[in-house]
Amino acid sequence: MEHVIWADGGLHGPDDRVLTAVDHGLTVGDGVFETCAVYGGRAFALTRHLARLERSAQGLGLPPVPMDVVRRAVDETLAAAGAEAGRLRITVTGGPGPMGSNRAPSDEQRPTVVVVAGPAGRAETSRVVRVPWVRNERSAVAGLKTTSYAENVVALARARAAGADEAVLANTRGLLCEGTGSNVVVEIGGELLTPSLETGCLAGITRALLLEWGAEAGLPVREAAPDELPWAVLDEVAAGRAHLTLSGSIRNVSPVVRLDDADVAPGPLSLEAQRVFQERAAADIDP
Repeated sequence: MEHVIWADGGLHGPDDRVLTAVDHGLTVGDGVFETCAVYGGRAFALTRHLARLERSAQGLGLPPVPMDVVRRAVDETLAAAGAEAGRLRITVTGGPGPMGSNRAPSDEQRPTVVVVAGPAGRAETSRVVRVPWVRNERSAVAGLKTTSYAENVVALARARAAGADEAVLANTRGLLCEGTGSNVVVEIGGELLTPSLETGCLAGITRALLLEWGAEAGLPVREAAPDELPWAVLDEVAAGRAHLTLSGSIRNVSPVVRLDDADVAPGPLSLEAQRVFQERAAADIDP
């Protein structure tokens, strides 16, 4: 399918011009976004995604998100996309601004809203590589889902070149943090542990649902203590003494079957977590 694009109050074709050249999201990455899976023409967990969109915008110092515009844009985009859509992206930027990092005066700021629907494929398993770059847990934008994604582009390119589909990163303190577009879950010692938000990782929607739904299903899943998952825990995964799983809006819960240049086995708890998530997601489109 072709991408369906909503911007500036209406639908556009993929070759239409929808942004000014001085949009601050384009010139300096001054924007926030959300990506939702789409099932049967409806965006999964939309309420949670929109709440995080507002939190990210507030954290970035953007004007309030025009939520009535966003919701109308989502409805119109999904209606036009039809049943083939598998992914929905909602982007809100600072709108037209100076060519430098400084924003326009607050009374002149006009946020830009762009919504795009397109196809998506979901793999049951994932292949990852470790990369040498780190997340800065003390960054001004740590934990915010911003459009400043250059670091992720570079890291994911490294992963793709190595035959993987995701890269995982430590933070500046040598702790396991996250993937470029996913959270990580380690199965070790009979538990499923996901890094603390204090590591600088994103508060993923799938991550949160896995913690909730997994606990309700009786799985031993929890957020790790701040220093509980060192980067070296991935050596345990490589040695087969632990297991790794990714979570994200499109991949959902996806056990890792290859780490760097070696095959690794999914853990039994990881596979059960995947099953539980898929079952609950199928039963509730907006949990």
